[in-house]
Amino acid sequence: MTDTAVRLDKWLWAARFFKTRGLAKDAIEGGKVHYDGARAKPSRTVEVGTLLRMRLGFDEKTVEVLAVTDKRRSAPEAQLLYRETPESLEKRQQMAAQRKAQNAGQAAPDHKPSKKERRDIRKMKDSFNA
Repeated sequence: MTDTAVRLDKWLWAARFFKTRGLAKDAIEGGKVHYDGARAKPSRTVEVGTLLRMRLGFDEKTVEVLAVTDKRRSAPEAQLLYRETPESLEKRQQMAAQRKAQNAGQAAPDHKPSKKERRDIRKMKDSFNA
C-alpha cells in the first residue's frame, strides 16, 4: 500500500470494481459512484476511511476504504483495500433474493422452437414493429 495520492478512478480499478480505468471513469462521470454521499470526479483523491457508494449492475454497494494503492493486484489482495458495510451487504442479499423469487415464477420453455414456430414468432414480432 502506498502513501501517495491516488485518483478515484485508479483506486476503483486497483480494487477490481472495474476491469479498466476507462470503465471506472465512465461510471464516476455517469453518477454511479458517490464519494461520502456526493458525486465525485475521476480525479478525486481517495482517502482512508471514506465511504464510497457504487451502482454495479443490479447491485448497489457501500464500501469503506481501508487502504489506498494504485497497483492492481490479485483479487484476494484487492479485497483488503475495502470493507463493505453490513447494511449494504444485507440489502444486496435481500435484493438478490427478491430478483430470484420474481424469476422463479417464469417457466422455461421445454423445447427449442421448430422451424415453423420460429417463423410464427418472427411474423408476430414483425407485426408489432410495423
